[in-house]
Amino acid sequence: MDRGRSFSTNSYFDRVFATKAVKILPGEYHASGDGTLITTVLGSCVSVCLYDAVNGIGGMNHYMLPGDAGERVKPGNGSARYGIHAMKLLVEHVLELGAVRACLEAKVFGAGRVMDGMSDVGRQNAEFALRYLREQKIRVAAVDVGDTFPRKICFSPASGQVFVKRIQNQALPPELFQALVTDSDID
Repeated sequence: MDRGRSFSTNSYFDRVFATKAVKILPGEYHASGDGTLITTVLGSCVSVCLYDAVNGIGGMNHYMLPGDAGERVKPGNGSARYGIHAMKLLVEHVLELGAVRACLEAKVFGAGRVMDGMSDVGRQNAEFALRYLREQKIRVAAVDVGDTFPRKICFSPASGQVFVKRIQNQALPPELFQALVTDSDID
């Protein structure tokens, strides 16, 4: 399979889990059958962790928007920044690695409303993921979406385990802010 520019190879050694890991960014995905941990950080974006626990194969994507206007015109050639393409790439890749479609399960994360005053694109992303998985008859084993905080996701495709760290926004204390901004900084 031509993995293309959307397949992440950004690997490192994760000291917390003491294993090889791959970090995916928005518009990327990674699939593996070798026990590699896959990580990402999500705000309004969504990641779907897809795995076949029987065969120890799975992957995760990270998309920014549900679909793009050209998706009907150019099927298969679109960007993994869009859920429609990110899901197709992920499903095709795990199946190519040896996963069995009937054994696939999914876990869906992200879709936080992390910025006030913005449209709720996170909700649209989550709705798309759940609709796509239902249409593809892929069982959804877990969902952690919405609210107002970003999440760090660590996914083990071999076992299907996902570790989620909710990142709380912490305001800068007024006294520290005052020390950082002096009268000379303000014109």
